[in-house]
Amino acid sequence: MISAVLFDADGVIQRPTLDWWSRLTSFVPADGDAFVAELMSAEKPALVGKGDFREAVAEVLRRWDSTVSLEDALEPWHWFAAEPAVVELIAGLRAAGVGCHLATNQHAYRRAIMQDERGYGAWFDQTFYSCDLGLAKPDPAYFRAILGAIDVPASSVLFIDDNAANVDGALSVGLQAEVYDLESGVDELVALLRRYGLPA
Repeated sequence: MISAVLFDADGVIQRPTLDWWSRLTSFVPADGDAFVAELMSAEKPALVGKGDFREAVAEVLRRWDSTVSLEDALEPWHWFAAEPAVVELIAGLRAAGVGCHLATNQHAYRRAIMQDERGYGAWFDQTFYSCDLGLAKPDPAYFRAILGAIDVPASSVLFIDDNAANVDGALSVGLQAEVYDLESGVDELVALLRRYGLPA
């Protein structure tokens, strides 16, 4: 019997609203893909609460001699929106007594957008951002930290993520876990939840 569900954010409850990759590659005259790859690499320490994401982006801009302002460079990290039907599903689960928690890898900059500006905390019983835990998926320790916080047996927790490696990390500590991508449609998520006997 599943008594709690952990939802990933990107690719499960929210999706990009604009083509952020093309926007980022436009910030340099050449080798845009390499530039974005360096931005993604610079982001990683901040995902576990080490270092400031804004400073990391500023440093990459300097290394590439980009004339783009820091604020313009950060704008694509705002380009996402939650899927209303998924938010409604989560509300229904909670109303039925199922604990619902956010389990996402985010740095503090994006955490502030999601939690403080857009009110994601109101949708969940608890929210677990990697930058707050100092741990990130797929590290099994990330999932153990959440299990300790929600005080639910691992076998009674369902984790849903669009990344197979993250699902494997959850399975390794005894959670039920499934790969789901929002692009496959909300009906697929409903079917997934029903397979586990959840009211959806």
